Amino acid sequence: MKVKGLFWILTFFLLAVLAILAWHIFYYYSFYYFIGIEFLILITGVYLIVFYHRIIKPLRIIGDGMELLKEQDFSSRLRHVGQGDADRIVDVFNRMMEQLKDERLHLREQNHFLDLLINASPMGVIILDLDDHILSLNTAACKMLGVTNQEMAVRKKLSEIDSPLTLEMEHVPLYDSQTLRLSDANIYKCTHSSFVDKGFHHPFYLIESLTEEVFKAEKKAYEKVIRMIAHEVNNTTAGITSTLDTLESTFQEVAGMEDVCEVLRVSIERCYSMSHFITNFADVVRIPEPQLRQRDLNGVVVAGKRFMETICQNRRIEIVLQLDDKSPQVHMDTVLFEQVLLNIIKNSAESIEKEGTIYIRTTQDPLCLEIADTGKGISKETETKLFSPFFSTKPKGQGIGLIFIREVLLKHNCTFSLRSYPDGFTRFRIFFPVG
Repeated sequence: MKVKGLFWILTFFLLAVLAILAWHIFYYYSFYYFIGIEFLILITGVYLIVFYHRIIKPLRIIGDGMELLKEQDFSSRLRHVGQGDADRIVDVFNRMMEQLKDERLHLREQNHFLDLLINASPMGVIILDLDDHILSLNTAACKMLGVTNQEMAVRKKLSEIDSPLTLEMEHVPLYDSQTLRLSDANIYKCTHSSFVDKGFHHPFYLIESLTEEVFKAEKKAYEKVIRMIAHEVNNTTAGITSTLDTLESTFQEVAGMEDVCEVLRVSIERCYSMSHFITNFADVVRIPEPQLRQRDLNGVVVAGKRFMETICQNRRIEIVLQLDDKSPQVHMDTVLFEQVLLNIIKNSAESIEKEGTIYIRTTQDPLCLEIADTGKGISKETETKLFSPFFSTKPKGQGIGLIFIREVLLKHNCTFSLRSYPDGFTRFRIFFPVG
């Protein structure tokens, strides 16, 4: 635009000079001189027109092209100016703009496809900005973190999201992959890496759920072992018990054999205990499919409290109910779920030992049952092993109570967690599916 303005200033200046010169010659010189000057003016005008089309117009076209590039308007094109060299530049520019448009469209389609792929992926994807705030996360990641509102999680740090998974993710080093086993029985493979965008490294997390695969492998393994052991032990103890019963009956008729009969009776009881012990393991793999019916959650909680009240009173443990005014309606198998509730209350009472409080709370939104106790709590090391087969922190524990709870809750499509919190409470939370 500056060149164009300068051209017109120069043009008007030359024409003005020639006009003044022509007027001066007309009054002071002959007519032929005047004709010569007029011809010179004509030649100058023609030259200026040619100069404009050969130099100024191509420069103006190039300037327009620079403006299009600046505005990133790749859909517009430049027109030919009727000058060979300039038209070749125009053709090159138009081809470049066409290519840029195609590349931008292709890139946009790729980004759209990638967004759809990430959102539909069962693998959780969390992308962070340069300050380690969450830039974006997909639907699977929201579910794994327990985030109900995706927009609320954006711009937060992982530590600001109340989830057992985020606490463990922060300890995964960059460019490393670890398997995380959480207190809610879920197992994840977490990969921490980064990608380059505009010259900067953006960290991201890939989270793959291994829970179902691990549970299937664990169950297949311990089912086979338990069935084999139960079969052998029950068959053996049945034969031994039958023999000992016969011997006890025989020695009871012989005087002075009371001590022997007592030993035989202890041995028989021990055989029955062993059979009962192994039967408990076998029951874990024979949990029936739940018969789901709509039930009043508050009613189930009240019944469970009444059943466990005497045991807790003997330990001076108070059970406090904090039930929702409008009792939540949930689909459950009452027989199986009552057993789960009793197991959880029993574990809370054993954690407290003597003198403490167990709080049982129900809520409608979210649809949740929470059992909190003032017991000694659970260490971080223990949390990751709680729902592992045959793991127990009790000296005489069999490690099947939490496995039973896990299996029943999974059959009810519930999510759950068991954690100790800084406020001194250990909370077992059960979230029921909605609808």
